[in-house]
Amino acid sequence: MDKEIAFPHGLKRSGVMVVLQSGNRYLLLKRNKPPYVGIYTPIGGKLEPYEDPYSAAVRETWEETGIRPAGFRYAGVVVETSPGSYNWQCNIYHAEIPYQEAPPCDEGELAWIRDDRLSEAPIPEIDHYMFAYLSAGRRFAFNAIFDENLNLLELTEEQEGKRLK
Repeated sequence: MDKEIAFPHGLKRSGVMVVLQSGNRYLLLKRNKPPYVGIYTPIGGKLEPYEDPYSAAVRETWEETGIRPAGFRYAGVVVETSPGSYNWQCNIYHAEIPYQEAPPCDEGELAWIRDDRLSEAPIPEIDHYMFAYLSAGRRFAFNAIFDENLNLLELTEEQEGKRLK
């Protein structure tokens, strides 16, 4: 659905992100659209009307990669709050897939990035925490506070009640 619906300023949008992994590599999207233009992120997008998060994860994975993983594991939730228009509640899914060449994508350039190279890759700061939890096999509930320029000011893991930043 390409039609943008008017959305009240500050209200959270519902979305999904899907972390596709093959061994020690993650298939990430170097975005060509805001936010995070030129930055690598997991694939994903907004939920469509009447769509549940799992179905959105399946749909977004197919639309952005042409891949249909055998299954998705729920990994966690990220709530992102900023004083601007960037306000999201995102369900995060994880799927193991066989390695294949990175397919073309209208949203940007897909690329495999090894887990030992994530610290050097241009990814959002919050994603470093997400990948750490994923690699440890831990689910998470992140509450992230950003400034108007999308700088991460505060990050709390809500299940543990632990402030990470």
